Amino acid sequence: MKRQSNKPGGLVIVDKPSGFTSHDVVAKMRGMARTRRVGHAGTLDPMATGVLVLGLERATKLLGHLALTEKEYVGTVRLGQTTVTDDAEGELLVSKAAHGITREDIDAGVAELSGAIMQIPSKVSAIKIDGKRSYKRVRDGEDVEIPARPVTISSFVVHSAHEAEAEDGTPVTDVLVSVVCSSGTYIRALARDLGAGLGVGGHLTALRRTRVGPYKLDQARTLEQLQAAVDDPEGGGLPVMPLGDAASAAFTRWDVPEAQSRLLLNGARVPMPLFEGDGPVAAFGPDGTFLALVENQGGRAKSLAVFA
Repeated sequence: MKRQSNKPGGLVIVDKPSGFTSHDVVAKMRGMARTRRVGHAGTLDPMATGVLVLGLERATKLLGHLALTEKEYVGTVRLGQTTVTDDAEGELLVSKAAHGITREDIDAGVAELSGAIMQIPSKVSAIKIDGKRSYKRVRDGEDVEIPARPVTISSFVVHSAHEAEAEDGTPVTDVLVSVVCSSGTYIRALARDLGAGLGVGGHLTALRRTRVGPYKLDQARTLEQLQAAVDDPEGGGLPVMPLGDAASAAFTRWDVPEAQSRLLLNGARVPMPLFEGDGPVAAFGPDGTFLALVENQGGRAKSLAVFA
């Protein structure tokens, strides 16, 4: 069995600033935590801010599973202009006057994009097409076609809409929205499709992620706050959520008896009770140690990742 790192592992919930890539934040965290073993769950575009979940040391094995959890955002959709990236960072493609759009029309467009839908991701995205990132193909001048894929928009709410004027003089309408969605949803694609459905085009001008699974914005710290914690000689250092706490918050908990715990850690598929809901289950030993993430296969536990 591969030896586990004896360094403490856990999660750090970061409030990502605008202008930083997710990899930029990972690089900063590597310096603060003094480890190369840092990863993130769910990429945020450079323009976006908000919750970015980082895993340190053994917690990096949690990240792929955390990335599949539900996410929540607030953002601003600008109706009347389309861009190559479907957000404010891309080149402007088309402008069309978008004053006079009624709230009823906007609400109807949002309703069409709610629930279980098929979404075509933005062309300038990290999705791989024949082994090459879509955004690289676009930058190389290729005409990219990305197939639609299923996503679930659990909630898509319009909070306000007001008319404005874009920098090029186009009459536009800015719509403040909040979205709760499944993993893999592109909020900028929602903005694009809302504008297209209303016949005026649209793109995303601001985006803030407020939740990833159970981890919310009020738990997040800015990079400056995290660095201050690291630098404070009288403080507790970097605020890291322990592995067991992180797993209990994100997954159904299963307290495994002693005999089964030993077998589970040795790779045996021990009998496992049925739990409500889908997804991995966090297995804990009698002493409260987080043992593994498991899934139920035919009434027995299959280990997805071992942590003890």
